[in-house]
Order: sequence, then structure tokens, then C-alpha cells
Amino acid sequence: MRIKDLILRNRSYRRFDQSVAVPRSLLVDMVEVARLSASASNVQPLKYMLFNDPEVCARIFPTLAWAGYLKEWTGPEEGERPAAYIVQLADLELADKWWCDDGIAAQSMLLAAVEQGFGGCIVGSVKRDRLRSILQIPERYQIIQVLALGKPAEKVVIDEAFDGNIEYWRDEEGIHHVPKRGLDELILEL
Repeated sequence: MRIKDLILRNRSYRRFDQSVAVPRSLLVDMVEVARLSASASNVQPLKYMLFNDPEVCARIFPTLAWAGYLKEWTGPEEGERPAAYIVQLADLELADKWWCDDGIAAQSMLLAAVEQGFGGCIVGSVKRDRLRSILQIPERYQIIQVLALGKPAEKVVIDEAFDGNIEYWRDEEGIHHVPKRGLDELILEL
């Protein structure tokens, strides 16, 4: 599959078929592609915690906020929640800055998930103190973000952005629409 096709399939999925387990082997493979990805100054300060146990996932879920533009939606219902999580951490004993490593690694991991028929969402809105307490994460590690993972149970489509409006939305059929700015707006001819 071409990289563009993988990227087109790699949407921010927020509803999953919770009954479909995400194998630990896939989570490990996802970290492997992150490990092989670029790292600023090759410091490699990122660490990962992997979770696919339903009981632990149920404890992680309330520490996350979902879809800020969908004000009336509080997040996926039981049965549509992620079946796995990867908590991305920065090892502060290795570096206090990780530049863009977190984004590169997260994108690499999600592309690996999509390649295997799964999907996910990078969740940056995290109750970090609560999550740290639940997972007993030592202070040495800063929580960067959480990847919520599972078998997608929603359709996400890309639309052209009109009049600068980039807020995603759901239609009456529950299809998630994501407006993207056009190339003519992105490529500058100075």
C-alpha cells in the first residue's frame, strides 16, 4: 500500500468496536516502528506503556477528553471505547525537550496500526495527574499524550475547508467530517 493511502486511512478515530481485541504483539510492533523513526539529535527520550487489558483500559478511559469541537459529545459509549492504549512518555533523565519526536513517533505508530486494520486517535487532553496516579508512573517520566486504539467503528471522511472553517463535525448519519485546507492555501509563492 502506498504511504498516501495509509495516511488517508489514518484518521482520528474516536469510536471503536470494543469487542475486537488489539493484540499485544501489534502494540509492540507499533513501538518498534516508533523506535526506528527519527529522533532529534538521536537522543531517543520517548518511552511507552502498553495496555490492552479491558480492566486497565476502563481505568484509563475517564482520564481522557474527546473531540473538543463536538461540544455535546462526552466521548464514546461503552462498547465503542478503545480496546487498547499506548501512553507516550518523555524520560526527563534523558532530555527535557523532545522537539517533534512525539509527533513523528505517534504518526509512525498509527500508520502501523492502520496497516493491520486498526486505527486510533492521539489524545492530548489528558488528566495527567490522575493518569499518573492510576498507572503509578514515576515522576521521572512526563506524560506527553495517549494513543487510543481499536478497530474503528465509525466512518471518517475528509472535506475541503470552506471560509477557513476547520472544525470537524458529525452529520445526521454519524459520519465524522474533517475539513482540510486546500493545497492552494498551504503552498506559498512568495
